[in-house]
This record gives sequence, C-alpha cells and structure tokens, in this order.
Amino acid sequence: MRVLVLGAGGVGSAFVSIASSRDVYSHITVADIDPSKATAAAFTARGNESGHRVVAAQVDAGNEDQVVELASAMKADVILNACDPRFNPSIFSAAFRVGCNYVDMAMDLSIPHPTQPFERCGIRLGDGQFAQHPAWKNKGLMALVGMGVEPGFSDVAARYAADHLFSTITEIGVRDGADLVVEGYDFAPTFSIWTTIEECLNPPVIYEREKGWFTTEPFSEPEIFVFPEGIGSIQCVNVEHEEVILIPRWIDVERVTFKYGLGAEFIDVLKTLQKLELHSTDPVDVRGMQVSPRDVVAATLPDPSELGDKMKGRTCAGTWVKGLGLDGQPREVYVYHVVDNAWSMREYGHQAVVWQTAVMPAVAIELMATGVWKGVGILGPEALPADPFLELLDQHGVEWEWEDYVDRAPAPSKSPRATA
Repeated sequence: MRVLVLGAGGVGSAFVSIASSRDVYSHITVADIDPSKATAAAFTARGNESGHRVVAAQVDAGNEDQVVELASAMKADVILNACDPRFNPSIFSAAFRVGCNYVDMAMDLSIPHPTQPFERCGIRLGDGQFAQHPAWKNKGLMALVGMGVEPGFSDVAARYAADHLFSTITEIGVRDGADLVVEGYDFAPTFSIWTTIEECLNPPVIYEREKGWFTTEPFSEPEIFVFPEGIGSIQCVNVEHEEVILIPRWIDVERVTFKYGLGAEFIDVLKTLQKLELHSTDPVDVRGMQVSPRDVVAATLPDPSELGDKMKGRTCAGTWVKGLGLDGQPREVYVYHVVDNAWSMREYGHQAVVWQTAVMPAVAIELMATGVWKGVGILGPEALPADPFLELLDQHGVEWEWEDYVDRAPAPSKSPRATA
C-alpha cells in the first residue's frame, strides 16, 4: 500500500511512526506546507534506514492541483488527510481526480442555520462529502470519512456493540474524558485548538429517531460520567461531532449524542474567546495585514505535538450504549480505549492524544490494503465490520475494552469482553 499523508503535525507524524512499522505499508510520502515538519516526520519513521520507504515532500494542501500532482507522482493508493478539516474540499477532490481512495479523521465543516442555529441544522458536518457518494461509487473508489479516534474508534465501538452485545439499542452516547495534565502551563490544549474551537463553539447536533437531526446550545445537557480505569467522574457536555451524523446512517438507534469532558476552566476560556470574537476565522485588518483571529490564538498557544514530555495521565475515548441485551434485559455498556501518555511517549515518542488519534487510520488503511475492509462511495467506520479492526488494534500495544455499566459506573466484577 502506497500512502500519501497530508499534514505533518502531531497526528500526521504519529501516523508515520505507527504505519512505518507495518509491512503492509510499502511506501509513505508525508507532505506539509512546512518542509521541515515533513522531513522530521520521515526522519523518525521506523524501518526507514535506507530513506526510500518513507519520504518527505512539500505541498500546499489547500491547492488541489498541487495535491493531484504529488499523489500522481508517487502513485498513491490512498490519501490520508491529516490536516485541519478546512482543507477537506481540496484534498477530497484531489483524491477523486487522481483515482485513489481517501481517508480523513474529521469531515467537512458545518455551517449553522442562519436564523435558528440552536434549533435546526444548517449545513451539517460532512454534507458536502455525502453529496458526492454517487460519483465515488460509480468510480469504484472508497472515501472513508471520520476515521480517527472520535470519530473513528467510537463508531467502530458502536458497530461492535450493535453486532455482539445488544438486541435493541435505544441510545448511543460517545463520551470522551481524560485525567491529563500539562506541567508548566495554565492553559495548553492537548489537541488542535483550531479544531477544538470549531467543534466546541458550533451548535451541537443531536439525533433522535422521531425528530431527525437538530441542534442545541453549546455546552448543553451537562452530566457526570464515570470513566473507567480510575480516571473517574467528569462533567461532560454536548459538542458538535461527526458520530451523531454517522452512526444513525448505519445503526438502528433511537438517540445519539456526543459529549466531551472539557472541565469548567476550559469551557470558560472558550466562552471568553467567543465573547471577544477571537474564535472567528474571518480575516481582520491588523496594521495593514489580514489575519484570522483564530489563527492568532492557535499561534500563541504551545504546539500540542510538543507537549508530550510535559504531560501526565491518560486519555479515554469510548461509546456508551444503552438498550436491551441479547437476553432481552436492560443493559448499558461502555466500549472504550485508554492510552497512558507515559506509554505512548516511551514506545513511540508521541503524546497520548495524537497517538490515539493516529493509530486508528493506521489500522483502517491496513485493513483496506489487505481487502478486509472494502467498499465504494462515502463510508463511515460503522459501515464496515468491527471485529477485524478491533483485533488489529490490539496488536499496536493498547487493547480496547468494554464494561457493563450500572448507573453509568463500571461494574468491577465484570471482566471486559469476557462474554463477548
């Protein structure tokens, strides 16, 4: 499998480290607008002593023609989009023009409803991509969208629960929490602040079978969720996320939500940015120069990929599922994946959040390369079989788990996967 990785930030670089250790990846080109980042990612790749299996390149991901030229020159089988989702349209279109498969970790950006943003959906996440489904299907190409950790693993977890643990599902709620701390910083996000602002300040989407998709106020419906393995109780709030769009397309469910465990301080910072309009992506004039306020915020904060040696703790991604078990009795299960930052830094040199995000497309593309995951058109992770993905994920050093929940607290007497 020949892969073109666009974006050599934290996630793109971590993907190169992970994928380069797998034999199925015959060639990887990692490209970035900053050639030094691409070179650094290629230099740290595993099994690249000759320097020919993983190479670096410079490209402007927003320039569709440049992406087409590079992907064609290196004969890419698949393009992995590891850039901010604002670059999706050019990369997505370039892959189609080249005639190769496509994988991203975040879908096309949404646009809120012009008059009722906290009640009705405007343009939803991924609407532009799903509109291209017939064209991709007719061309025999696969675009696997939302294949990171959340979305991505969380969708696979929903598929697994539907196939193996439940006869009827009433609610699926993706719940994300961590006990990570960054030493030496009062405020240091562990993931792209550009993307975090986008998804946290946009109107969250909720799905209900009777109503379809609708929106609510940011940070709505606060709840306390008990995360496993000692991470503990964290307040989670509604956030706009792809799983709410993807899961109901392929899984029969009454209600779907996504909630982040952000913490009061993080929410206050985001609200302040919004109040000052520093979340805006519209350029403003600053002494004769046009700059985006959000880009300025991102530039003033530390690079999440460089925080690993200052981070301690674990990150947990998972999907809480409620319904009737295979025996017809009420059941609640949390299917999850926990990564300890000390482990990911020791084994791969990448902090936990970016490693956990990057390992998921590495697994997915390997399944595509071996023909285990196959299909055409625009597909979400839950459209494909969960078992081979989860089996292969375990080979990367951090196993996924599931636990029965009682009142949203894990039942300690239940052995994860013991009855799966």
